[in-house]
Amino acid sequence: MQDVAKAAGVSPQTVSRVANDSNAVKPETRQRVEAAMERLGYRPNYAARALKHGRFQDIGVVMFDTTRFGNARILDSIVTHAAEDGYSVTIQTMSNGAERTLASTIDRMQRQPVDGVIVVLEERISDFVGYKPPRELPVVLISEAAADHCPTVDADQYGCSTAIVDYLMSKGHKTVYHIAGPVTSRAAESRAQGWREALEQIGARVPSMYIGDWCADSGYQAGVALAHDPECTAIYAANDQMAYGAMLGLESAGKRVPEDVSIVGVDDSLVDVVPRLNLTTMRMRNDAIGATAFSMVRRQCEGEKVPAGIKTVIPTELIERGSVRDIS
Repeated sequence: MQDVAKAAGVSPQTVSRVANDSNAVKPETRQRVEAAMERLGYRPNYAARALKHGRFQDIGVVMFDTTRFGNARILDSIVTHAAEDGYSVTIQTMSNGAERTLASTIDRMQRQPVDGVIVVLEERISDFVGYKPPRELPVVLISEAAADHCPTVDADQYGCSTAIVDYLMSKGHKTVYHIAGPVTSRAAESRAQGWREALEQIGARVPSMYIGDWCADSGYQAGVALAHDPECTAIYAANDQMAYGAMLGLESAGKRVPEDVSIVGVDDSLVDVVPRLNLTTMRMRNDAIGATAFSMVRRQCEGEKVPAGIKTVIPTELIERGSVRDIS
């Protein structure tokens, strides 16, 4: 900093103001200082800045899997909003071999220079109930269930299912079959619960549930099986990959979509991937989930209190295409 100040003919305080993007520097002075920084290869010392200001301007994000559609969209939203507010993002995953608890996850992240942590909880973990984050480290959970000691946010997993059932029943179907996600998934569990209870509430028959693994092949196998059930006229698949697989499975067994069987998926992950996509789906607003989670953790990092024990619910959106037929 002393070298930059000397080269630019300014004080070290002015160099500090430029490095910290302060508005209290004249444009021509800023330009001179930035030119000296570039010439001398100066980079801000973030460790020193953290010691001075008490923050690293970095948020940790922990996920089970960064490659899944919803997670990738949530992560992209967090990174985008972090950059807009001058924060960096440190990413870790919960590997299969590691102890999958909030305590161990946050302990590992605390070893990194982060100001707060966002944890995307797709699966059940043993210490979710009653977990208390460190007093000095804000933690936000993207979780289907509200946590007692951390702010939480997620899409309306249960409500999206009840809305899909209501939508299909309004088209004249007597019941709705369900292709669920894996049993380890909290979202799949809530979606299945919403499907089941929506049917029970209106007195409709609850068919046997098929359990998939989020992938198209598991949906294909379910579609082939359901093609031989004469009472199956409507299917709700817990994500679009399984829904699209089910469409192909039905068609391979001689059934037409939507003439013979109507199908609705969840997440809208196939748009711009599958040409001439005609799958009706319930869109998850993953961008809003990521933005809300980042806002929650940033506000805590900057001294604001965000209530724990309350879940912020992001509503879903029905996207009607051509895979549902009105048979009423």
